[in-house]
Amino acid sequence: MAHNHQQQHQHTAHCKDCTNTGSGSLHIADLAYHAMSDALELAHKAAQQGDVPVGAVVLNAVGDIIGKGYNHRQAHQDPLAHAEVLALRDAARALGTWNLNACTLVVTLEPCPMCAGAAVSAHVGNIAFGAWDSKMGACGSVWDIARDPHIGATPQVIGDVRQAECMALLADFFTQTRLR
Repeated sequence: MAHNHQQQHQHTAHCKDCTNTGSGSLHIADLAYHAMSDALELAHKAAQQGDVPVGAVVLNAVGDIIGKGYNHRQAHQDPLAHAEVLALRDAARALGTWNLNACTLVVTLEPCPMCAGAAVSAHVGNIAFGAWDSKMGACGSVWDIARDPHIGATPQVIGDVRQAECMALLADFFTQTRLR
């Protein structure tokens, strides 16, 4: 995989990308780490219905989950029913606006071009993901839509959030699929 590690943000105690909650700073990477548990739980639901196990949550500025989604492509025969798109729609409904600039998208697999484009179009402030996608990843591995200088909104991107757990879930799913 051709990860662009120079573009990945190195987190420090004085990170400019922290979210100030009034009582101190909650670091985006810390929020994403904890929220990944919910995304992984959603990914398991996708696998149970025969879909690629991808789960996503959207966090508001203080780290509360305001949107959830998991892959429904197979279950609904809908090519657009990716976890990220469903979570972004859910978050927009919860906030009453399409503009999610103070939000963080947390997803188990690096977003594809469609999902990265949806996140950028929604002005998502941060994208955090677990496993890199060497075939369709669009946040640094194959393409880098999220940080394309030609696009107005450029979210902070954090990869490798609980990567081993996310990769194991995907590997197990594809192993089981091949055995059928």
